[in-house]
Amino acid sequence: MTVDWIPVVILVGLFAANVPVAFSIAIAGLSFFMMVQGTMMEAFIQRMVAATLQFPFLAIPFFIYLGVIVHHSGMGRRIMNLADALVGHMVGGLAQVNVVLATMMAGMTGSSTAEAAMQSKMLVPEMSRKGYDTAFSTAVTACSALIATMIPPSIGLILYGVLANVSIGRLFIAGIVPGLLMCLTLMFVVRIVSARRGYLPSRAKRSSGSERLIAFKDAAWALMIPIGIVSGLRFGVFTPTEAGAAAAVYATLVGAFVYREITWRTLANAITETVLYTGIVMMVISAANAFGFYLAWEQVPTELAKAILSASHSSFVFLSLLNLFLLIAGMFMDGAMMLVLLTPLLMPVIRSFGIDPVHFGIVLMLNLEIGAVTPPLGVVTYTAIATTGASLEDFTREALPLFAALIAVLIAITFVPALSLMLPNLLFR
Repeated sequence: MTVDWIPVVILVGLFAANVPVAFSIAIAGLSFFMMVQGTMMEAFIQRMVAATLQFPFLAIPFFIYLGVIVHHSGMGRRIMNLADALVGHMVGGLAQVNVVLATMMAGMTGSSTAEAAMQSKMLVPEMSRKGYDTAFSTAVTACSALIATMIPPSIGLILYGVLANVSIGRLFIAGIVPGLLMCLTLMFVVRIVSARRGYLPSRAKRSSGSERLIAFKDAAWALMIPIGIVSGLRFGVFTPTEAGAAAAVYATLVGAFVYREITWRTLANAITETVLYTGIVMMVISAANAFGFYLAWEQVPTELAKAILSASHSSFVFLSLLNLFLLIAGMFMDGAMMLVLLTPLLMPVIRSFGIDPVHFGIVLMLNLEIGAVTPPLGVVTYTAIATTGASLEDFTREALPLFAALIAVLIAITFVPALSLMLPNLLFR
């Protein structure tokens, strides 16, 4: 069957013209509905609206709000103090704190972009005052922010779970080991670079047990959020959507009555930010659903599956080629757009190879997130450098060893499925 490529050509052209992602996808999808005889224009609107009617998508505004309120409630500062007490004595102390903070905050923000923006304001200025190169600090911040998409609650994994019809609870648990592996690998690279450049610890000596206990107690209310989410999902207390709502309410109450840093004005600003971010995400999802109808109509997933299967009968070769494709495509395309477009396309293919969809979701998400820090169009990169003022050229140079660390983790996760599947198989029997 001959595929009508006009919507694809329009999509690529709009991307080249820097038209926003949501509008690019929507216009490309609309062109198909306009060309197909007998298809009413109302169908285009129906396909867009239908994308918003899935219950799990309710989790998105809750987790976006959670990430915003954590920043405004003082939780981030307290967790940073705990991270400093744990690893501030190490070589490159503040850079190590940066990575550990990102890992701890990942259980609250759910978004690498939000994490990069927050830590760029919180840590990079202090690192610069301590003699760290601004570009290096920015690169560490951007790369460690990617951990937010692995450790629950991850907005990206929620999207994948809905689009692929995969258990979001299993996806959340599956991301924990890869997220911790990213943390350890980035800390190893940071230590090597810091030792070579003479970046000193942020603490003169290792913190005492009492100091760590005080920092832990101060951050304990915040740390209960990821623990509560994972425990609640494991024991069936709530669904991922309900987990988002419960965590959002909990964070608001803690910020208002325990830490006492949330005012009515703060709350209003947090809600406004949440509405704006949610609107952007849902516009992309709605537009992609309409464009996905075109792909299904033209049987693109079926044709793609046939082409890949004819090129290789090995899951090893398939995953290798897919990683290479996603890493290159991620340099030029938005990760959220690729997620909503590629997931329906690739699901028939991975099933034909017998690849576990939970494992594949983690591989896909890490690929897309590496793309988010890879020039020339990495959204996390531009979020970080826009805040810190580092140049793209300097950022890229400083980020190269960190990129290598992330790709090493990607290779390990891709070809050792147990790294992703061990915990969900253990907890969800």
